[in-house]
Amino acid sequence: MLTQRQLFFRHVGQTSDEPVAIEAVKAEGIYIYDNKGNKYIDLIAGVSVSNVGHRHPKVVEAVKNQLDKYMHLMVYGEYIQSPQVEFAKMLTDLLPKTLDSIYYVNSGSEAIEGALKLAKRYTGRHKIIAFKNTYHGSTHGALSLMSDDTYNMAFRPLLPAVEFLDFNSTDNFDIIDKNTACVVVEAVQAEAGIIPGKKDFFEKLSRKCKENGVLIISDEVQTGFGRTGSLFAFEQFGFVPDIMAVAKGMGAGMPVGAFISDKKIMDCFTNNPILGHITTFGGHPVSVAAALAGLKVLTEGNLISKVKEKGELFLSLLKHQNIKSVRGIGLFYAVDLGSFDNVKKFIENAENNGILTDWFLFDETCFRIAPPLTITQDEIKITCEKIIKSLDF
Repeated sequence: MLTQRQLFFRHVGQTSDEPVAIEAVKAEGIYIYDNKGNKYIDLIAGVSVSNVGHRHPKVVEAVKNQLDKYMHLMVYGEYIQSPQVEFAKMLTDLLPKTLDSIYYVNSGSEAIEGALKLAKRYTGRHKIIAFKNTYHGSTHGALSLMSDDTYNMAFRPLLPAVEFLDFNSTDNFDIIDKNTACVVVEAVQAEAGIIPGKKDFFEKLSRKCKENGVLIISDEVQTGFGRTGSLFAFEQFGFVPDIMAVAKGMGAGMPVGAFISDKKIMDCFTNNPILGHITTFGGHPVSVAAALAGLKVLTEGNLISKVKEKGELFLSLLKHQNIKSVRGIGLFYAVDLGSFDNVKKFIENAENNGILTDWFLFDETCFRIAPPLTITQDEIKITCEKIIKSLDF
């Protein structure tokens, strides 16, 4: 009989020639356990998905309760479903008044796709501005926003009329003009290696967009739901997006995403044509029940308010001759080791020492620190001891 590992490589589609291939059997809190009895501290958190930890008891309870009521009923948008309504009300109450309408989808990629369509439909324009060294997803529209040909050349032609700017630079803002539908931006560039934006950059970007009637789409897929020390990263950078894309941490471990905007903008999807965006499983009631429970965990306790302090503890303890620099915000850090070879050595050592981490798409000299926000100070100290040990090579 073939093993799980053999079946994995034979029948499950792969994204690289060398997947990590840990055979996970359990996850709890900040830990993942494999079939060999090994216990790992998770510094990836599903790429900022498990912000409230793996299998948070309140999330598990909410999922079970919803399963006892109903699962999928109908294509999204036709029936009134309590989890969708309650989550939308709770989240929009926490957002600026111009972000008061939520369209549920399945993932971050679909959130970006829907946001792009909404911007083009509302403005009647076609040009899109994105930034270099960003990753917004792997579907065709999202992939069109990636400046690096390494990842999208094989899938061309992509969306036309996409132009790129340098992040944190106001040079060439003149390409934002009356033909531009939207500018898609991250408050903190994630896959570039955790690069926070500058407030004056966002102030000038917002001014330029308003002057030309251009919508700002903020990609909060990785930075959302407490990761940076505020519910959403844009809150710390002095701007309010016209459309926001969220996913990952939204579902507290379950698959769900959304794009959020002003209702007067969102309502243009209802006509000319109707069904401006449609999705079968978007806003699945079980996933949104988990999202609602996760949002309550984040906001009704002190979890987000402690993120900055926890991040600073990491910074204070990460001292080693092989560390060139550490940059980031909240519990979202890139640790620069100077070369890809050093990162590869570190990741191999870290796995042997019970730490799971990875590198970034556009910065291969850094490794990622993005644990569940529930990590305790004692767990941070243990984690840093293991990191320091793994840096001895």
